[in-house]
Amino acid sequence: MAFRRGLLAALAAGALIGGSAGCGAEDVHEGKGGARVSPAGTVLTDTDEQGRHYRDVDPKGAPRVAVEVRPDSGGGRDIQLTVRHFRFSAAEVRPVAVAGRGLARLSLDGRSLTWLRVTAYRLPAALVPRGTHRVRARLYADDRTLWSVHGRPVEGAAALTSSGTERTPGPGCT
Repeated sequence: MAFRRGLLAALAAGALIGGSAGCGAEDVHEGKGGARVSPAGTVLTDTDEQGRHYRDVDPKGAPRVAVEVRPDSGGGRDIQLTVRHFRFSAAEVRPVAVAGRGLARLSLDGRSLTWLRVTAYRLPAALVPRGTHRVRARLYADDRTLWSVHGRPVEGAAALTSSGTERTPGPGCT
């Protein structure tokens, strides 16, 4: 019985001291040109428009995102993301890069709209003036590095055209 308690105490102490295997900074090492390399890809010197570094991963099993835009009944647009090899993180997740996990940044004509932790978003009609626009979604790790493959951001985009007159019909309108 005493042996069993001693073994359990040793295992518990090891878990507290050692932390979780494969998740710590000790898995990060320096690669070519001073790039930081980890199991979750290589952090490049390239950055996005907000200065967030690219995190380059192997094309095999790399995250992917596609964007679909549909008009809604209120004159806005429903935006639907389809992701592969990727899952959205909960808001309370630690800001550590884990392969294939994170959030999406949605933009309209290069202007940031929101950070998404889900696949759907309603774009209000007031944000879509008359003309043709580009909706883009980029995938980021939880540490806000941009997932990339061969130095190119993991992103999807769709065009949307607005006549600027969309609105919900009132009573008596057809």
